[in-house]
Amino acid sequence: MLPTLQIGDFILVNKHHYGVRLPVLNTKIVPVNDPERGDVAVFRYPNNPSINYIKRIIGLPGDVITYHNKVFYINGVEIESELLARLPPVNPEVLLLQETLGDTSFTVYQDLGRPSMSAQWTVPAGHYFAVGDNRDNSNDSRYWGFVPDELLVGKAIVVWMHWDNFFSLPDFSVMRRIR
Repeated sequence: MLPTLQIGDFILVNKHHYGVRLPVLNTKIVPVNDPERGDVAVFRYPNNPSINYIKRIIGLPGDVITYHNKVFYINGVEIESELLARLPPVNPEVLLLQETLGDTSFTVYQDLGRPSMSAQWTVPAGHYFAVGDNRDNSNDSRYWGFVPDELLVGKAIVVWMHWDNFFSLPDFSVMRRIR
């Protein structure tokens, strides 16, 4: 999820944002909110539910998601993006882009050295399409499919601490809202 999240970030997740669930059965007993485009969600990886994943939700049930030349289209409309930087400035390898989904703006990396793919998906009922912000280095819905509603854990809301490594001190000054 670079650049939104850094390696070593500790996040706070609202596990009840998408509904109250029974602990072992994971059955939703009180629906609260549905995921929205742009949400950073934690979910159990569909191919191995013992692993938690964190990705950005871009596709809702019924959406047609198209990916062509490293650009996403939702129901035929291109996701708005603006070039912020070429990294490094001389002989750039990565583009830093700001994308906007509705009221949510966030930054993403695009690796110029990685080949593009072209594909189209229709999100089935009760499922979501999730992608990483480090677009060309992300294992996401483009490769393993959709996230079923029953695998949602919660919405990531805050980075509350950053801890580089075991031998460093945790840094609480990095607290920030996740967009």
